[in-house]
Formats: sequence, structure tokens, C-alpha cells
Amino acid sequence: MPRTIFAALLAALFPLGAAAQDAEPSPFDPRSVDLPALIACRDTPENFMALAIALQDPLNAVSLGWRPLPQTNMFLSEYALTAPIEVFGHRSAHIAFAGSSVMAILDLPDPRPLAKELDLETAIDTPEKAMFGKELVSEEIRDPTSGLVLIRSLVLNVSNVTSHPGKTLVGCTYSIDPEEENLDEPEPQAAIEAE
Repeated sequence: MPRTIFAALLAALFPLGAAAQDAEPSPFDPRSVDLPALIACRDTPENFMALAIALQDPLNAVSLGWRPLPQTNMFLSEYALTAPIEVFGHRSAHIAFAGSSVMAILDLPDPRPLAKELDLETAIDTPEKAMFGKELVSEEIRDPTSGLVLIRSLVLNVSNVTSHPGKTLVGCTYSIDPEEENLDEPEPQAAIEAE
């Protein structure tokens, strides 16, 4: 990813006004995140990113009372919660993170009824694999520092996975990505060298 786009993404995720730059920034408190809201796509990419960064230190997960679980799927970081949460009418004490997604792992052998209840679109539906989703938010934001247009997106997902038989994963994928037009523009240094 070109450095200017990466810098723009960081600036968009963690904007600082003049007053905030002069003051000591308050540290992010992972306990401030509403986990059921985050899983149900009722939060923001900024909160997801702050939590994901905080969880890079395993002690932060432990301080929340989360117990890291053995990795049964190379794409999932899983945690057992001290108390169950409720998501879409189902209780679970088992969550997972994968890339820019956070999910509850539910004791539902078939994801299809939940996907239908949530009015999700079918991506894959075979006897072995089912994956459903729907983009709930897609909005343009402009980075105040670089001027780049970014797309802020929240996608609700329901699926199953062979590493967790008899379970349904439900959660949200959060992203802030550069608009495709931004990717076509040459970086300032490249434009100067081309002249």
C-alpha cells in the first residue's frame, strides 16, 4: 500500500483536532466497547480498529476477562468470555476475530435460518458451506489531512466453517478503504519523477 494512502487511513481512523494534539491523548479503554453492538454492526470501524489494536497485547484481553482459546482455525483468534453476551436473540460466551471482522460463535448447527431472519444475501450455499452477508453501511468520508476520499463500510455476516462443526458465526466486517479513484492517482513523488 503506498505510504500516502496508509498515512491517510491512519489519519482517518484516528483524527486529531488542534486541541487534542496539545492535550495528552487519553488511552483507549477496551472495556468501553459494547461488544454485542460491535458484533451486530451497530458500532464504528474506528472502535473496531481501536479494540483490534488493543488486543495485540494479550494482557488487554485477559484484563477484560476474556480467555484466549487454542487456535483451531488459522484465520480466527478466539476468546471465551466470562459472561455470555446476546446477539440477535442468541447467547454466546465464545467470540472470534478474523482480519477486520468480529464474530460471536453460536450453538446453531445451521446458519440459514438466522441469515434469513436478518435478510442477508447468499454468497455461498452448499451442503458443506454456507455464507451470507449484507453491506449495511457504505459511505464516503474525506480525510481532512490528505484530502483522499475513503469508503467506510460495515458488512453483516453469517456463516459456518468446517473447523467449528455445529456452530454458526455471526458478526461484522468493518473497513475504511481508499476510494478506487485514489488508487489510480500517482503518488506526488512518482509524478515529479515522470516529468
